[in-house]
Parts: sequence; structure tokens; C-alpha cells
Amino acid sequence: MVSNNQTTKTISLDQYGIANAKVKYQLSSEQLHNETIEKGQGTEASSGALAVNTGEFTGRSPKDRFIVKDDVTREKVWWGNINIPFPTDMFDRLYDKVTNYLSGKEVYVRDSYACADEDYRLNIRVINEYPWSNMFAYNMFLRPTEEELEGFTPEWTVINAPGFMADPEVDGTRQHNFAILNFTKKIALIGGTGYTGEIKKGIFSALNFILPVDKNTMPMHCSANVGEDGETAIFFGLSGTGKTTLSADPDRRLIGDDEHGWTAENTIFNFEGGCYAKVINLSEENEPDIYHAIKPGAILENVVMDDQGNVDFSDTSITQNTRVSYPIYHIDNIQEPSIGKNPKNIFFLTADAFGVLPPISKLTPGQAAYHFISGYTAKVAGTEAGIDEPLPSFSACFGAPFMPLHPTKYAEMLSAKMKDAGVNVWLINTGWTGGPYGIGTRMKLKYTRAMITAALNGQLEDVTFEQHPIFGLQVPQTCPNVPTEVLNPKETWKNKKAYDIQAKELAASFKENFKKFEEYANDEILAGAPL
Repeated sequence: MVSNNQTTKTISLDQYGIANAKVKYQLSSEQLHNETIEKGQGTEASSGALAVNTGEFTGRSPKDRFIVKDDVTREKVWWGNINIPFPTDMFDRLYDKVTNYLSGKEVYVRDSYACADEDYRLNIRVINEYPWSNMFAYNMFLRPTEEELEGFTPEWTVINAPGFMADPEVDGTRQHNFAILNFTKKIALIGGTGYTGEIKKGIFSALNFILPVDKNTMPMHCSANVGEDGETAIFFGLSGTGKTTLSADPDRRLIGDDEHGWTAENTIFNFEGGCYAKVINLSEENEPDIYHAIKPGAILENVVMDDQGNVDFSDTSITQNTRVSYPIYHIDNIQEPSIGKNPKNIFFLTADAFGVLPPISKLTPGQAAYHFISGYTAKVAGTEAGIDEPLPSFSACFGAPFMPLHPTKYAEMLSAKMKDAGVNVWLINTGWTGGPYGIGTRMKLKYTRAMITAALNGQLEDVTFEQHPIFGLQVPQTCPNVPTEVLNPKETWKNKKAYDIQAKELAASFKENFKKFEEYANDEILAGAPL
């Protein structure tokens, strides 16, 4: 059991250029909870969880994420509007300004690590301006024991100063907030934003470069769990598609809900020590594991509460992206350590707001690579300013904002591992049925769970499959505990002609999006496109 007590060890931050700081090192979750409330930076919910408001930013800011372009990254990073280059000299000047800003202040420091497999372990030191940001780091990174702290040497450093505002004209940023990775100095520098997800995604992005380049290991934006038979299941998906919900299965042990590595030895390991779940419309009935994880030690972000601290999970007046972070041990049924073997099933999760993709279909290796590179889901009305009808959204490898290398690099690794491990790959639509958003209804969670359970248990091996006439996917015609008509999306639409029109439009969107990858894709991958 990892200790949650403050260590008596003290450290200096002089080596980072942070002078005369009052360092609060390795405070317990409870101490950080109390300090946040004492400083007026948060309140306590009726569940005992800490509730905070992250301020101006309630989500990541992808256009303000940069990578320092130097000898380490120049020839390897896929530069563009996702991986935006930042000059070395400007980073150094901005770093000095941030560390000067933190000098003389009370700061919170935590030593932790990423990667549950010791062969891939990355030691991390997190330096935070705010106590609740440090509590987030406690929740989300792996927690060293007291003995491990004795000889702890950090390899990467996260410096997080939400109160520091950059001057774009002087500092080279787009606006006052920024998240910058420096692979040579092994620093993630974050300022001007209180959104805690920038902390964990900074390290995730670093590992997405380090593991393929240095360790021949595939990093994945996915959740994972393991069954009693020891077989691991992997769930890829963008935010809101069900990664956290569907991997929290009472009949399977959770490995992790967001970030993993897949080694050459076909083991799957969690990068993290906690979960960061969306809580929009959370209910005890639909998501009991997440619901019961909200207790002392958890941090609720940007939720709306009444005077008694009761949360209204349906209230999105602050943001659609309401969140909770908690240490993984808040979930009862977890895999310890967070490592799985023998991966046998991969699920690509998409929330198709157009209601045209089948709720479950089986993919060929070429289709798997095509859909992995595409990374499709849909944005619905209200999720972002200016969106008043569903829009297709493509994020390569189901995590483009965190992938420093070219998407085909990760797709090639996935294809090789799929063939080596003999895995089945399934496309799961957790989105709409019976019509698009606004007409149809969201796929029932109990049906999605039943389809995934059937795939995991081998119950779909002997059923009849039919090819979807537009997307070319293999669709099972029967599935235990799922009404047959649900499996064929066209049959759920009253207007069959409207279905065909909508499906062809989405297929065209896939093809248009994939044009930028065509020159890098082989014939097998190109054959995975819609018909």
C-alpha cells in the first residue's frame, strides 16, 4: 500500500532557477485538499471530494501546445498545426520568466513516475503553483513508496504555473497560455491555464515520442482491462466515446482508463496511477464504478453544486467537459500492478452523431489501420462554440494532439502487433441510432456492453456477418442480449433513403480526411476505406 503521508524530506529548487521558494514537498492528498479549501481555491462536495474551478480554460488548448525544435526533434517530429515548433532560445527565455515568477512563492512539489512496467519507468518531478494541481499529480501519476523516494532521481520535470501569463509578442506564444515540451532538457513547461489535463497530457505526449523512438514500444490513447482468463482488451477512443465507462467492467479488472504502452513482448502497461473521467450526466445506475470513486481524494472539476455540495451532473453551464480525477485504487476491481498480457481484442470506440455506423462491426487488418489513422468521432451541437449540428471529427490514432510522430508510424506498429498477437479488432459505435443527433437516440449502454461482452467471450465467432454496403465493414447479424434490428443501423431509421444519403456523406468525409495520409499508406491500408 502506497503511503499517503507527507514525507519529512525537504528539497531545494535552486537547480531549476526557482529561488527562495517555500517548498511543500510530497504533501498527502488530504493535506492538499485542506490547503485548497483554506486558500479559497476549492470547496468540498457532499461526497467528500474536492471541487475546483479551473478558470478560463476548462479543457486543453491544442493550438497553444508547442514542441521545442532542436537536434533531438527536428527530423523526427511530424511538424504542422498539431506539433507546432518553438525556438530553443525563446523557450529558454520563457522558462527563466516562469521560474522567476515562482521564486519566493509557496510551491508544491511531487515526485512520481509514469509507466507501471519497471523496464519503462519514467521518473517525474512536478512543480505546481497551486495545491489542487499537485493533488491532481498525486492522483494521476504513479506513486513511489517511501523507500523508492529515498533514491529518487527525476528524469522529466513538469513546471506548472497557471497564474503566469505570457506576452505573445515577446514570448513567441499564440496567446497568454502555453504548454511546451523540451525533449533535450526533458521539461514540460505549462503556464496561463489551470486546466489540469495539460499536466498529464504533457507527459503522455513525451512518452508518445520516447517509447517508439527509444524503446520499440507502442504508446496508445486507450483504456484496457483483463478478464479472468488473463486476456487483455484494449479500448481506443476520443473523449466522450466511452473509454473510461466501458473499461470499468465489474467482471474484468481495470488496467487503466487512458494511456498505455504495448511492448515487443506483447504486454500492456498503464502509464498512469489514476483516472480522469468525464462526469457529464453521470449516474450511479449507468456508471457505478466512476460514481462511487467520487469520494475523499477525488477532484471534481468545473461541476455545478448546490449549497449542500450536491453535484448536478447534468448542468453544463460551466462546460460540457466536467471531470473527476481519482487514484486508481478508488476502483475496487483493478489489476495490480497495472500490467496485462495476451491482448486478444481491440475496440475502436466512436460516437457517430450521424447515426449511420453499425453499433458493432469486425475489421480486417487493412480496415483496422485505416480507421486507426482516421480516428473518427463526431462533435454534436453545444460541445463547442459555433457548432449547431453534428460535425465529423477526425483525430489520427485516436489522439492526434498527443502524437509527436507521423500517424503512420503508430499505425504500422499497431498493424505489426495485431498480426503478431492475433487480435480481433472491432469498431463500436456508442453514438446515435434511429437517425442523427436531434432525431435518433443515443445507443443504450446496456446494448454496447452486451456487444463487447459477446466479442470478448467469443460468442460472435460463429454468427453470420454481412458486409455493410457503404463502409465495407463486417456486421454481425445476431448478438446475445441485443435486439437484431439494432445491429443494422439502416433498419433503425424510418427514412431509409435519408440513411443512405447520410451514410454516403460520412463515407465521403472519411475519404477526404484520408487524402493527407494516402502517400504514406500501403495498398492494404488503402483497401480499408469505405467502398
